[in-house]
Amino acid sequence: MLTHRKQSPAALRFAERRKREDEAPRLSTEVPELTSLRLEIEERSGSSVAQPKHIRRVVVENAPALFLIPCGDPRCLEGGHDATATVMRALRAHATIFEGTDGCTGSVGSSACGRILHFEAFAEYKT
Repeated sequence: MLTHRKQSPAALRFAERRKREDEAPRLSTEVPELTSLRLEIEERSGSSVAQPKHIRRVVVENAPALFLIPCGDPRCLEGGHDATATVMRALRAHATIFEGTDGCTGSVGSSACGRILHFEAFAEYKT
């Protein structure tokens, strides 16, 4: 049975992100030597108060070579963080420990979101 309900903006963003992940090349194909990857993610708002660190363990065998992290502010529209370029560059160089930052591209009301994502990554490779 088909329903014609309007999906929420959050549901639409989730569906779009899922589609991008499904269409992305697999991490195991892009960096075949990679055996494990852990990201420790922290997000800061305009003040210097950091949100609690979130640890993301990547299942290398199935993961897309795409690192999209939603903005932590529920009021943020069209925002989020794309750490793909930074992460993939480091993984292709076989870096074992690396970090990066990314500013949110969304908006809260009529202002830019201003949240900053910082991550540290820990990778292991086949010897």
